[in-house]
Amino acid sequence: MAQSSAAEVIAPVKQAPVQFTIERSNLIKSLGHVQSVVEKRGTIAVLSNVKIDAKGDTVAFTATDMDIAIVEKATASVSKPGSMTVAAHTFYDIVRKLPEGAQVELTTSADGAKVTIKSGTSRFSLACLPVDDFPVMAEGELAHNFTLKSAECLSLVEKPSFAISTEETRYYLNGIYLHTSGSGEGKVLRAVATDGHRLARIEVALPAGADGMPGVIIPRKAIHELRKLLEEGEGDVQVSLSETKIRFVYGKAVLVSKLIDGNFPDYERVIPVNNDKLMEVDCKMFKNAVDRVSVISSEKSRAVKFQLDGGKLTLSASSPELGTASEEIDVTYSSAKVEVGFNSRYLLDMMGQIEGDTAQFLLNDSASPAIVRDTADVGALYVIMPMRV
Repeated sequence: MAQSSAAEVIAPVKQAPVQFTIERSNLIKSLGHVQSVVEKRGTIAVLSNVKIDAKGDTVAFTATDMDIAIVEKATASVSKPGSMTVAAHTFYDIVRKLPEGAQVELTTSADGAKVTIKSGTSRFSLACLPVDDFPVMAEGELAHNFTLKSAECLSLVEKPSFAISTEETRYYLNGIYLHTSGSGEGKVLRAVATDGHRLARIEVALPAGADGMPGVIIPRKAIHELRKLLEEGEGDVQVSLSETKIRFVYGKAVLVSKLIDGNFPDYERVIPVNNDKLMEVDCKMFKNAVDRVSVISSEKSRAVKFQLDGGKLTLSASSPELGTASEEIDVTYSSAKVEVGFNSRYLLDMMGQIEGDTAQFLLNDSASPAIVRDTADVGALYVIMPMRV
């Protein structure tokens, strides 16, 4: 697949009017991807718009908030090439409400100040802002390049995302840390996220070209937008990065993002090495039991207590206001009796990423974090801190 970049968007042609026709499904797919980057309450007017460049049989849609830029191309019938900008969210709402299979025609006025949108008997007129005011997000040199299968890339960004911190003061935790680890044949590409209460570490075999790349922190918003792109198809993802920017090329879409300028903590220190008590549990049964018992847990702590003894796990919760709840489920466990508490919401978030039918818990004592493994994904490891219950 040929490399592409946000800077390679079809060059604006200073010609008015611009006119093209596009099928609604092509339009809504591309527009749906790019418009979500646009901030709803931006202070710079033109950043509320999507830039549209039409030429040949292609229309390119670009949106940016100056931290992220997305460009996506779609097939269209272009009768008069050129460029325009239009309010992203309003345009998207219009297109969403048009009937499936509709043909949508866009035509700018002679002075480029307005665009008329026609589809069937529907007609809309929206104001345009000058194309020259729309900013270009410079990428700089992206020296490190490699390719991932879409399923691998989705795993690296989706599975750890629940553990991304939302605490703005610790901004360096507001994303996923992507880096290489290991040595020789055992080298891997690893994605890590933590908020201090739980940690997710996902890894895949090191792709060619990734060796020697710097460790980078991809912001939460870029992760969210990339997940949306990857959830809709298959194929390869081309990744290019430097110490300050990262670019993903997937199908007809290009996503470029600034990276978080900070140092990710030494997460290896919080992964326990002495957890020798192994519990195996059916994921669905465990998840449902935690969900039921947690109804009684306090809104603030969400605490659920584990009592492990033999082949039985007793889950319990209590609240001064609501009462108590407990449930016993069968597990595979042969170590000494142990009691430990965890945040039920964190457990449920974690179990939502487990692919296999069975999860493994590696425990030590009531004061130690637990390791959780997915029997269907050897590259996945999760850590959850204990609670007093």
